[in-house]
Amino acid sequence: MSLKLFSSITLVLFGAFSVWVVSEIGYLGIVEYHLPHPAGWQVFIDLVIACILLLAIIVPDAKAKGRNPWPFVVLTVLLGSIGPLAYFATQKKA
Repeated sequence: MSLKLFSSITLVLFGAFSVWVVSEIGYLGIVEYHLPHPAGWQVFIDLVIACILLLAIIVPDAKAKGRNPWPFVVLTVLLGSIGPLAYFATQKKA
């Protein structure tokens, strides 16, 4: 399975799940859930690190391919892995 196809399927499924979660507990509810316990901090910090590493790959790749990286940076900052999934799902064939 190609990265584009995997990213597209995952984006749709995870995006729908995320919309449902936000509708149930709110955007800040996701963060608030992780605050009371150190294990939650670890998961949150791990996600931040993974997203920063992905952006370190995406930004130069987008610039090299003549794509604007900023929409994907903003999506990543606001929605986590939705940004990288959107980037890889919208890539043109090489």
